[in-house]
Amino acid sequence: MNITAVVLEQAGAPMRLQTLHMQDPRPDEMRVRVVASGLCHTDISMLKRPFPVDQPIVLGHEGAGVVEAVGAAIGRFKPGDRVLLSYNHCQTCPSCLSHAPSYCHYFFGRNFLGQRPDGTTGLARQGQPVRHHFFGQSTFASHCLVNETNAIPVPEHIDHELFKMLGPMGCGLQTGAGAMFNVLRPEPGQSVVVLGSGAVGMAAIMAARAMGATTIVAVDRVASRLDLAQELGATHGVLANGDDWVARIKALCGGGAHVSLDTTAHPEVLRVGLEVLGPLGRCGFVGGAAPGTTLPVDVRDMMLGGKTLRGIVEGDANAQAFIPQLLRLHARGLFPFERMVRFYPLADFQQAIDDSLSGLTVKPILLP
Repeated sequence: MNITAVVLEQAGAPMRLQTLHMQDPRPDEMRVRVVASGLCHTDISMLKRPFPVDQPIVLGHEGAGVVEAVGAAIGRFKPGDRVLLSYNHCQTCPSCLSHAPSYCHYFFGRNFLGQRPDGTTGLARQGQPVRHHFFGQSTFASHCLVNETNAIPVPEHIDHELFKMLGPMGCGLQTGAGAMFNVLRPEPGQSVVVLGSGAVGMAAIMAARAMGATTIVAVDRVASRLDLAQELGATHGVLANGDDWVARIKALCGGGAHVSLDTTAHPEVLRVGLEVLGPLGRCGFVGGAAPGTTLPVDVRDMMLGGKTLRGIVEGDANAQAFIPQLLRLHARGLFPFERMVRFYPLADFQQAIDDSLSGLTVKPILLP
């Protein structure tokens, strides 16, 4: 069948809305009609990076949609089912078997190469292959091919308007919330610093509040985002400008925070995440830093302070179990992620990108 998709020809080139040909699902695949897809900064970062193989690709990895067709080996889903889509993993490597699928030994190939494990693609343009399966989905399109592995069923009680907002749970929201719930684990009464108040940072702030942290400092360069962060659970907002903003963070945390999270992927900001910690503090970081990025650290400070630095992928979350937990938190009013959402037609993808980069929109969602 023919589908509509936003195609990136090569790194640095503008994306364009095009008509592509999609194969029928293989036995282990499902065809999903995309209802909505979040725009993540990982998608944006891919616009400027060369890919391992030289051919066009369809990005998008925060999809929500309806199953239209299933392969013969699919057992959990049927046509008409609503699904959320998350990252892909192999299910058989030591990490996957140890309930750590976000550290799958084949994570790169399953999520970034833009092809099936056998090297084929299910999309083509004028007979030439177009890469897809970005994070196992490629949802900047009217339809996508996915596996059962990275599809999560949507509860029947979720109405359609909320369903359109759920796609970001598959990546950005579970990354921020999972960083708190699964890795950093602030205790009730402790202090938390979140560097960067985008969707990942906002999710971390809401999670920290739900966990009982009493000092939650949001840090950003956009004042309007700090206002929203404080509405969602931050107790303080610090504008990252001037000469004293790092000192202000430490003062708000009584001299040093128990937990910090960097969501910016900038080494100079990550160093701040370590600097603002108190003794035995834990710093986590997420985001797509470029290959080869290095971080000089003060080894003496790390040792004498007993500080911990931890990289975090997808919030250490098993999406099949964690996303239902986030939905339960939302139902109790503890995870009001809809406050940060703005919708855009798929054809307006460039406006969505621009608004995300400027800080005007925290979480853009594209509607095919």
